[in-house]
Amino acid sequence: MKQKAVLAFSGGLDTSVVIKYLQEKHRMDVITVTVDVGEGSDQKKIAAKAKKLGVLRHYNLDARKEFVENYIYPAIKANALYQKKYCLATSLARPLIAQKVLEVAKKEKVDALAHGCTGKGNDQVRFDVTFGSGSNLPIIAPIRDLNLDRTTELEFANKHGIPIDSVSKKFSIDQNLWGRAIEGGNMEDPYAEPPDDAFIWVKTRGLPDKPRYMEIEFQNGVPVAIDKKRMTPIRLIEYANRVAGSYGVGIVDHIEDRVVGIKSREVYETPGALCIIEAHSDLEKMVHTKHENKFKEMVDQEWAWLAYSGLWQDPLKRDLDRFIDQSQKVVTGTVRLKLHKGSLRVVGRKSKYSLYSHNIATYGKGSAFDQRKATGFVELWGLQTTEANKLLNKR
Repeated sequence: MKQKAVLAFSGGLDTSVVIKYLQEKHRMDVITVTVDVGEGSDQKKIAAKAKKLGVLRHYNLDARKEFVENYIYPAIKANALYQKKYCLATSLARPLIAQKVLEVAKKEKVDALAHGCTGKGNDQVRFDVTFGSGSNLPIIAPIRDLNLDRTTELEFANKHGIPIDSVSKKFSIDQNLWGRAIEGGNMEDPYAEPPDDAFIWVKTRGLPDKPRYMEIEFQNGVPVAIDKKRMTPIRLIEYANRVAGSYGVGIVDHIEDRVVGIKSREVYETPGALCIIEAHSDLEKMVHTKHENKFKEMVDQEWAWLAYSGLWQDPLKRDLDRFIDQSQKVVTGTVRLKLHKGSLRVVGRKSKYSLYSHNIATYGKGSAFDQRKATGFVELWGLQTTEANKLLNKR
């Protein structure tokens, strides 16, 4: 009896090639699993492609709701931007996809787990750590194990009659509800501007002349409504992506430090994520003390690093989640954003938990702040600084 391997299958170049390598090199039957996290792909088309490639069985799993509630929501609460830029779209999806693959592996009683990750990227870490945390099965990664490059893969696909769409031939794309990652082509030159045809979500030309305002309402750190409309979690993110993208907001182009040590030029489309995180972060400044904000910023950076680097299951991340969840009990309110020709900025915010007091902050008449009390405060606040400088001058 042939051994069986279960493969996380996207329908793209890498995983299509992996099916044939598992069948030919390892003489294994292949079971494929496609997890829908909002990539917008035709699931029936992917299933048909898997069948055409000769898989034993194929699973289509809809995990969009779980992706939002258990992965994206925690990222919003943590203002998660790796290196202050990347909203972690792919990073968040990989542990979920790997977990679903493990569930199928258990059901099918397979002999091995497989993925199409390279040895250069971060996804190998995310898959391997999740697989290793939930199973003792061997992991087969043909792209990494055989040191395959993209040109070799394309030649292999052509030789075996594996259909590859025109976009995949030009770029390497990963997409879900939270963002779209674009790699390859001329973008491997960090000085070259990405071509307009690389972008789908964000409009780059013919942007509206008039600005657009967007209001995002939060309850306990989670977005629940946009523009006064309550929506399901999936629809809310899709709406934010569509509106912000139509005003040119959401392209991220930066140099990123991968887990394996490589510096990489990364280009993302993340219109909804940027709007929601910007609004959430701003609301926190209004409802948290400066001490909470200062400490949480450190927690958020560590949380983003753990999620990015494939350590979603690490006990430290669970500990940070508990602190973050506690901090979100007062993060309720509405933030107003202004979108105009690719720019995004907060122009207003309100909350029943606001620590901002107009009566104290105003420079007008009727201020409740007695300025005379500040004299003694300033003297004590700067005491060590002034004394240190006096001593220095004496020397």
